Amino acid sequence: MTLSTVNIQGIAQLSIPVRDIARASLFYNKTLGLPLLFSQSNMALLDCHGIRLLLGIPEKPEDHPSSVVYFKVADIEGTYRSLLADEVEFTSKPHKIAEFNGFAVWMAFFKDPDDNVHALTSEVPIA
Repeated sequence: MTLSTVNIQGIAQLSIPVRDIARASLFYNKTLGLPLLFSQSNMALLDCHGIRLLLGIPEKPEDHPSSVVYFKVADIEGTYRSLLADEVEFTSKPHKIAEFNGFAVWMAFFKDPDDNVHALTSEVPIA
């Protein structure tokens, strides 16, 4: 295997398939607090601290499964409780995944209105 000359500089945008643009936009904008940049009938674009999230209607119904987006938060317990109060459906409570480099990685998985699974994640210093 040769060393690649590709110079990836980061992630510019992630696409999330949805069934209803208005409902999905409301969830990501109002519930998760991501600024809405643009919206039309078949797509919406939001900003997640410099990474764009493109919500789009799949061209074919079978094109629905989504990748998991891991939303970094400072206070995973507080964010979890706040989203529970907003009736966000979680599939797991915050739990420790791993410890490395002096941090414990915590995650809590949740569903959006289209049943896409995403996660809250937080790196907590190990005392």
